[in-house]
Amino acid sequence: MAPVPPPAGTRTLDRARCQAKAHPSALDAALAAAVLVCMVAGSFVDPHGDSGVSWGLRTPAPLSLILMAVGAAALVKRRRAPMLVLAVTATASLIESVTSDPRAPVAMSAVVALFTVAVTTDRSTTWRVALLTMTVLTGAAMLGGPLPWYAQENLGIFAWTGMAAAAGDAVRSRKEFVHAIRERAERAERTREEEARRRVAEERLRIARDLHDVVAHHIALVNVQAGVAAHVMDKRPDQAKEALAHVREASRSALNELRATVGLLRQSGDPEAPTEPAPGLDRLEELAGTFRNAGLQVEVARADNGTTLPAAVDLAAYRVIQEALTNVQKHAGTEAKAEVSVVRVGPNVEVTVLDNGSGEDHDPDSGGGHGLLGMRERVTALRGTLTTGPRYGGGFRVHAILPVKTRPRASGDPV
Repeated sequence: MAPVPPPAGTRTLDRARCQAKAHPSALDAALAAAVLVCMVAGSFVDPHGDSGVSWGLRTPAPLSLILMAVGAAALVKRRRAPMLVLAVTATASLIESVTSDPRAPVAMSAVVALFTVAVTTDRSTTWRVALLTMTVLTGAAMLGGPLPWYAQENLGIFAWTGMAAAAGDAVRSRKEFVHAIRERAERAERTREEEARRRVAEERLRIARDLHDVVAHHIALVNVQAGVAAHVMDKRPDQAKEALAHVREASRSALNELRATVGLLRQSGDPEAPTEPAPGLDRLEELAGTFRNAGLQVEVARADNGTTLPAAVDLAAYRVIQEALTNVQKHAGTEAKAEVSVVRVGPNVEVTVLDNGSGEDHDPDSGGGHGLLGMRERVTALRGTLTTGPRYGGGFRVHAILPVKTRPRASGDPV
């Protein structure tokens, strides 16, 4: 359905507003000319007659015409110097109020100038200036003018200047309100964009950690089993065939997990990628079995009393054990033995991986990898703690404390 165009009158008004904003000086000149025409036209009207209140024509005094011209000319600069313009127009109105009878409406220029001051300044300045202008002009007209103090013209000066100040303050308040709403909307839009970028960065980091864990674990197993197969190929072909079967199984598992992880990056219109449940501690024995098949001695002990962990905590514990055992396989030497324990301690579950390796390249960070860094980021994201380091007497220790009931770490929380 096509949008309905706005009425022709609305379009014309919008164009006029745009042109006025683009040429403010021309708008002020047109306003000054209109005020001058109104003042001159009003100066020919005599509100007083010989028999009471009546209306008639009169000829304005030359001084009144000069004062009207001065007041109208000053309005041309009302945006650039509103206080100065108000001083000039108020002085002209003051002179007219004291000297002329009947008065010409020179005070109209002061009313417009006071409105401009109220629009362009703050509220306290507006009311100080307005009270001063109202007091001076009304007091001078009542006390120094030729008319009685209670004359309608004197009260009219007080009323018109007061309304000008109130109207200008209302216009300024509305502009500030609209500006505040626009700023709030822009700030909210920036916040949404920053939040979206932060979530994208966190998701990329999570996917990078998963990819690293999957690739490092399975490729390490493939490397070990391929080396075993190459070593015994000639003398013990049955054992070589078994090692190659393990290579095939490890590579298949790596491909499946990579396919599931990369499937998260697909767009909504892409073909659906095959997925499987994220691994957890329920597959711990299966994980340990893959390392045992690769020749690493692994012992598993669990004292978590069948605790059901949140999906994020369960996955983090599994990945920590997987990465730690991969590091043992790669760095601890051929005679190394690993011990894995999962213990429930109060509100936390503690995961520990120990080894007694004495290989020359036993430090997992010596190869410049990101395994320990990825483990630490994964645990910290769940508000847990991770400690790693050499054991007394040889070997390496990885210890993670994960809260059973957790919430992700906020972006502003300390690490």
